[in-house]
Amino acid sequence: MSGSAKRVFVARLISAPVFDPLGDQVGRVRDVVIVYRTTMRQFPRVIGLVVEVPGRRRVFVPMGRVTSIDSGQVITTGLVNMRRFEQRRSETLVVNDLLDRRLRLREDGSSVQIEDVGLEQQVSRDWEVTRLFVRKVPERTTFAAFRRRGETLQISWSDADHPADAAVDQEATQLIAAYQDTKPADLADVLFEMSPQRRLQVARALDDERLADVIEELPDETQVELLSALDTERAVTVLEEMEPDDAADLLGELSEEAAERFLALMEPEDAEDVRTLLSYDEDTAGGLMTTEPVILTPETTVAEALAHVRREDLPPALAAAIFVCRQPIETPTGKYLGLVHIQEMLRHPPHEAVGIMLDTEVEPLPPETPLSEVTKLLAAYNLVSVPITDDNDHLIGVVTVDDVLDELLPEDWRTTGRDDHRRG
Repeated sequence: MSGSAKRVFVARLISAPVFDPLGDQVGRVRDVVIVYRTTMRQFPRVIGLVVEVPGRRRVFVPMGRVTSIDSGQVITTGLVNMRRFEQRRSETLVVNDLLDRRLRLREDGSSVQIEDVGLEQQVSRDWEVTRLFVRKVPERTTFAAFRRRGETLQISWSDADHPADAAVDQEATQLIAAYQDTKPADLADVLFEMSPQRRLQVARALDDERLADVIEELPDETQVELLSALDTERAVTVLEEMEPDDAADLLGELSEEAAERFLALMEPEDAEDVRTLLSYDEDTAGGLMTTEPVILTPETTVAEALAHVRREDLPPALAAAIFVCRQPIETPTGKYLGLVHIQEMLRHPPHEAVGIMLDTEVEPLPPETPLSEVTKLLAAYNLVSVPITDDNDHLIGVVTVDDVLDELLPEDWRTTGRDDHRRG
């Protein structure tokens, strides 16, 4: 990297691949760590990057180990400390803490909102925050101000007043945009690391479906915290968007009175599924199952079946097989006939009916089956899901391997290592 000044904006840096000197990718950039100088008018110093490495672990890479930032990629010396990143009190995260923050311009006192942050390498080779890309926030008292809605400009860091308090008025639009292409589990990790106030700001800005997906990936305590902080109508909508088994798990963490209050406000069909799941012990097949697998009749063609499992909103574990039943095909269904694995469907012509390729060797389990027996069946047959039927051979749900893993892993598996590692 040359000694001449070089500038990069954070929005282009987030999710950029990080490579070692041999060209092997070690992770992706998730945030930029800065520290303020003695006064807020001085350019903050960039001290490192938060990089996500395999296993969804976020680690700290000092800027001294970054040899190049160019063409949407970062090159490091290859010496990456794999201890989990933990933000210190003196540090500020650009994406988490700065984007969407409101400031006042020194020139005229007008309000602006940060949409992007420019980093610049100085002759000393240190990186600093020098530029801000901001959008004016109109004062809605005059027609002239209204006409300026949406006006953007690029300013120097020193052109604005910067509150020293991190708990300033802040929205979440740009942070969400920075993580729009990440998986819900990754965004859940980001939310978990935030303060409760900032976490709620982001949650309120997410759309209902995305928020439901993210909440499903959070630890129980954080799920309850967010649901309780949302207004009742929004909380009910999010519960309806969640998978029934995840919604049941969340409501199971609440008092009976609170859970019943939410259930009474949910759509009857959604509430019925959740009530059914809550009626079973949590360590049984009934307590683990989902009531919304892919259920089709035996006359359904392979082409139609593949169209069902191709749905974008279908979790991979549920897309691996379809369950064939007589009408009705909503749980509880008509008589359960068998399952068809997606690999088997791919071996047959599109016009053939799925009823001729049933796997009947996988015996369905009753809802009272203990977790240990469910686990044995999944392992013995190399399955990712197992059918659950009632006494009349009606399919009432499916247990997937990810639900079993959630139950078998320690309760704090999502957060293990967050609190026991610090940077050296």
